[in-house]
Amino acid sequence: MSANLSENYLYQVLLLLIVAILCWLWMRKGNKLVVAPLPPGPRGLPIAGYLPFLGKNLHHEFTKLAQEYGPIYKLWLGSKLCIVVSSPTLAKQVCRDLDVVFSNRDPTIAASILTYNAMDIAWSSSGPYWRNIRKLFVREMLSNSNIDACYHLRRQQVMNTIKHLRTNCGLPVEIGKIAFLTEFNAFISMIWGGSSTFKGGDHDGVGAEFHAISSKLLRLLELPNISDFLPILARFDFQGVKRQANEILAEADGFLNSLIDTREKERAKNGVGDFGKRDFLQILLDLKDCQDSDKSINKTQMKALIMDILVGGTDTSATAVEWAMAELLHNPEMMKRVQEEISQVVGNKSLVEETHLPKLRYLDAIVKETLRLHPPLPLNVPRRPSETCIVGGYSIPKDCKVFLNTSAIQRDPDVWENPLEFRPERFLGGEEGNKWDFSGNNLHYFPFGSGRRVCPGIPLAEKMVSYILASLLHSFDWHLPKGGEEVDLTEEFGIVVKKKTPLLAVPMQRLSDEVLDHA
Repeated sequence: MSANLSENYLYQVLLLLIVAILCWLWMRKGNKLVVAPLPPGPRGLPIAGYLPFLGKNLHHEFTKLAQEYGPIYKLWLGSKLCIVVSSPTLAKQVCRDLDVVFSNRDPTIAASILTYNAMDIAWSSSGPYWRNIRKLFVREMLSNSNIDACYHLRRQQVMNTIKHLRTNCGLPVEIGKIAFLTEFNAFISMIWGGSSTFKGGDHDGVGAEFHAISSKLLRLLELPNISDFLPILARFDFQGVKRQANEILAEADGFLNSLIDTREKERAKNGVGDFGKRDFLQILLDLKDCQDSDKSINKTQMKALIMDILVGGTDTSATAVEWAMAELLHNPEMMKRVQEEISQVVGNKSLVEETHLPKLRYLDAIVKETLRLHPPLPLNVPRRPSETCIVGGYSIPKDCKVFLNTSAIQRDPDVWENPLEFRPERFLGGEEGNKWDFSGNNLHYFPFGSGRRVCPGIPLAEKMVSYILASLLHSFDWHLPKGGEEVDLTEEFGIVVKKKTPLLAVPMQRLSDEVLDHA
C-alpha cells in the first residue's frame, strides 16, 4: 500500500514536472513571437540624444543613417524615441498592414495650438472625430462637382498672374512667390467666392491680410522647438514658440471670425440662396446649420478646416511649381518639349484651360517626376502608433514618433534607374508609366502619403500644380537672369522642403497680344 502511494506520488511529481517544462517552453516560444528588440541605431548623448549630430537637411541625414543601420532604425531626439522607415516593404507594413495602429499624429506644440488643439484634418488623432471631419471635407467640399464649380475662380487667379507677368516681361521674377500668390489667391477665392462683399469687396486686401498671417504661421511651424524634444522643458517656453503661436492664432482667429460673422449677417439679410454660388465658406456654413449630427460642424471646426486649406494647400503646391520650373530651366530641351506638347494640344491662339490637362501627358510626367525627386514633405507627417507592435522584426513602442523617409524610398536605386537624375520619361510609356499615381497604393511612390492618412486634397492639388505650370510655360518663354548660367538645386529643409535660393527667371512673351488680351 505504502509502495503504491509512493509510486503514485512520483508519477504525479513527474507529470507536474513535464507539464511545467512544456508550459515554460511554450511561454518562451510565445515570448519570442511577441517580444522583439528595438531597431538598431546610433548612440546619442545623455538628455540631448542624437540631436547635436543632425545636420540641417534632416531627410538626407536620415538617408545616410539608413545606409549604416538599415531600412529601419531608432534614434533618440531629446527624450523622444524616433523610428525611421526607409524601404517600400516596411512602409507597406506601416501604411497598409498596420494602418490603424499607425494612423495617429504627433503634433508639435506650435502645430497643436495653430490648429485649434489639433481639430483639423492633418494633425487630429485618428478616431470618430477625424473620420467624420475628413469625410465631410472630401464629400462636401472636394467632390468633383464642387471642384468643377469653382474652376472659374481658379482660372481668374491664373489669368491675373499671366497679366502680371506680361507687364514684367524681360525682368527677373521670383517663381516661388508668383506660384504661391496664385495658389493662395485661388484658394482665397474658392473659400469665400470671387465676389465676396467681405470688407467692402476688397478681395485683394483680404488675401493680402491673411497672406501675412499665413507667412508668420508657416515660419513658426518650421522653427525647431526644444520643448518638442524635451517636453519637461515645455512649461518654460524658452524659445517663446508657445507664446508666438498663441499670438498668431489670436490674429488668425479674429480674421476668420470676422469673415464668418460677415457672411452669416449677409445670409440673414439676403437669404441663404441669394449668393448664386457654392464657395467653400457657403458649404461650411450650410454644414454648421445642418440638423444632422453626423454632418454638423461648429465654428471652431470651420476655422480649423479653413486653416488646413490655406496653409496645407498653398505652400506645398507652390513649392512643387518652383521645383518643376527649376528642373526645366536646368534641362532646356525638356522645357522645349513640354512647350511643344502644350502648343500642339492647346494651340497658340488660345490659353490653357483645365480641360486640356488630361491630354498633356509629358506635362503630367514632369509633375510626377518633380514630386518624386522633390517631395514637398520628404518625411511625410510623423505618425504615432497607438500600441506597441512589430515592424520588420523589431518592436515599435507605443507613442514613439515614426518617420517615413519618402525621399529615400523615391530615390531607391533598386527601383529607380539613375534615381538622382530628373527624367520625366520614366513616367511615360504604357503599363510601366501608368502604374505610378498619387493614390499611395504603390509604396515605391507616395509623395502625398499613403493609407488612411493620405492627403485628402490630392485632386485639387494635382489640378492646380499642372494648370499653373502649363499656363506659365504656354504663355511665356523662360530663361535665367544675366549672370545666372546654372540653376542652384540645393534644398533647404523645413516643414516643406524648398529651394535654398529662390528661383529667379525672366519671362518673355510667347503668345500674341491678341491672345493674352483675353487673360
